[in-house]
Amino acid sequence: MRRLTGHIQHFAWGSRTEIPEILRREPDGTPWAEYWLGTHPGGHAFLDDGRALADLVQEQPDVVGAASRELFGGRLPFLLKILSAGSPLSLQAHPSREQAVVGYARESLLGLHPDDPRRSYKDDWPKPETVVALTPFEGLLGFRDPVETAGLFEGLGVAAELASVIGPLRDRRDAPALQEVFLDVLSLDDRRHLVDHVLAAAVERLHAPGSLGEFARTAVELDEHFPGDPGILAALLLNRFRLQPGEAVALKAGVMHAYLRGTCVEIMANSDNVMRGGLTAKHIDVDGLLQVVEFEPLAPEILVASGADGIYVYPTAFPEFELWLVAPVNASAHTLPRPDSGRIALAVSGEFLLQSDGGTEHLRSGDAVFIPADEQVTVSGEGQLFVAASGA
Repeated sequence: MRRLTGHIQHFAWGSRTEIPEILRREPDGTPWAEYWLGTHPGGHAFLDDGRALADLVQEQPDVVGAASRELFGGRLPFLLKILSAGSPLSLQAHPSREQAVVGYARESLLGLHPDDPRRSYKDDWPKPETVVALTPFEGLLGFRDPVETAGLFEGLGVAAELASVIGPLRDRRDAPALQEVFLDVLSLDDRRHLVDHVLAAAVERLHAPGSLGEFARTAVELDEHFPGDPGILAALLLNRFRLQPGEAVALKAGVMHAYLRGTCVEIMANSDNVMRGGLTAKHIDVDGLLQVVEFEPLAPEILVASGADGIYVYPTAFPEFELWLVAPVNASAHTLPRPDSGRIALAVSGEFLLQSDGGTEHLRSGDAVFIPADEQVTVSGEGQLFVAASGA
């Protein structure tokens, strides 16, 4: 069991206070968007002796666990994060394993440097992910039923002006309709007056009851951060969701989404592959989106952890990761789950005592440890301790 320090990502959309508070550090006026705990080269975590966790895993691959090593070749298959959005992220989707292997090889053959802005594939791994809300958390996820979306545009009173763009939502079947409209709105640069029509109508209907009011508020809120951006219309094709602390959503490959605001613990396969689809100044690979995005309607499913006696697991079935929550209900010690896997334990509140034959660690909010496979650990304390493990 080794103390672990993560890597801070200062992306522009990050909150300036939430992650520093969890890590017990002073805000410095810059956005703290993500705190990475893992081995991805885009942001290494470091052990207490100054070595990167990736070096330990490379030198002693057994630390990830036998099943994980057999399936993933001795690599730590997951990346654990704290994510805090002070403003909306771009519309995005992530590739499957097969798509990532092909896409990474293709861009490498083209000679694109890993930092080239035209590059979508930073590695050859998929990026399924699960987010667990630490604060009220909002986002967009999955395409709404196209007929329902058409009705919402009609409710705004802009269906006539947008007929050439949104007509397929009623005229064609689910996936073809969504694909045609989504790709069309990405090319509206010469027709931005259509976005202006939508926003003017949305302002008038901000206080409408039910889904129409939410639809209008989403448009207006996005315009505050991306003024006049055609990606706003693409975002309006998606469902809006809200999580209360402890609730979660899981995203498989190909699901279009965007996080809007709030702080969460996020776990994903060890990847940084992002296919952007709007609300961004970065490169949008339209052909890549066609290969990756699933254009079928998909309603968000809110997940809650299951378990008892302070040990809970979030119900996902991705081979790269599994996420547990330890929230003791009394002062007694519990056995930390998944000793067959290498694990990262991260405290986000309270205080914990972790004990094993390899030593003792006291964790407070923001502290983390790496625990190699086959090390039995008992934990006592109070608060919230997230434990990431392989899904294998």
